[in-house]
Amino acid sequence: MMTSLYTAATGMGAQKLNIDVIANNLANVNTAGFRRSRADFQDLMYHTIKQAGTLSSDGTIMPTGIQVGLGVRPVAIQKIFEQGHFSHTENPLDIVIEGDGFFQINKPDGEIAYTRSGAFKLDADGRIVNTGDGYPIEPSISIPADATSITISADGQISVTQSGSSVSTVVGQITLARFVNPAGLKAIGKTMFVETDASGAPITSNPGIDGMGTIGQGFLEMSNVNVVEEMVNMIISQRAYEINSKAITASDEMLRTVSGMVR
Repeated sequence: MMTSLYTAATGMGAQKLNIDVIANNLANVNTAGFRRSRADFQDLMYHTIKQAGTLSSDGTIMPTGIQVGLGVRPVAIQKIFEQGHFSHTENPLDIVIEGDGFFQINKPDGEIAYTRSGAFKLDADGRIVNTGDGYPIEPSISIPADATSITISADGQISVTQSGSSVSTVVGQITLARFVNPAGLKAIGKTMFVETDASGAPITSNPGIDGMGTIGQGFLEMSNVNVVEEMVNMIISQRAYEINSKAITASDEMLRTVSGMVR
């Protein structure tokens, strides 16, 4: 059986996966805090027919060998954590991180998740929670029921002005987390991630120190997906898929010719 059939089949499978990744990026182009993904590939083993460096005659060495590649395989789909663009919302509980870091979210099972989405609201108890699920920010911060204004400074300090008072009161401090290898984080959906052995343990600190970014109030960080770039990648992947399918067709035609010779 011709090796090219299997080799081209691995190419088609790889490009199918690449299209899946691109489609997910484009589907989340308007998702606040979404980080785009990139598929990485490696070539497979090689069939060595003639080894480079072998003797071709007395005192003469072959400068090159003969190796036939056996295809491609996916090795990683990694998140790209470059900064997304900011959208001005004027909502006092919409906040962005200008620089490195993640917001910490306390899930119901006690596990801490990490997100770049700063879309927060208040629950019935006055706690600051994420918009999609109502999970509280970690450490927990509560806003008094009679608060008339909320101010969040660049270093993450939250102050409120209460009814009948003109003096602001500090009610909490936002703490951020960062990772040595953020690409090693595990995505769990809802624009949230959890730590893994690959990401390393979180390094926590206040915004603006220890390498953390600063806080901006009244803005949301949107997806970092570049639509034009994704469309170009999709076209390239589609053409690569077509070329691999033509390699299979060509191999099939060659086998048909051989079969006809036998008959």
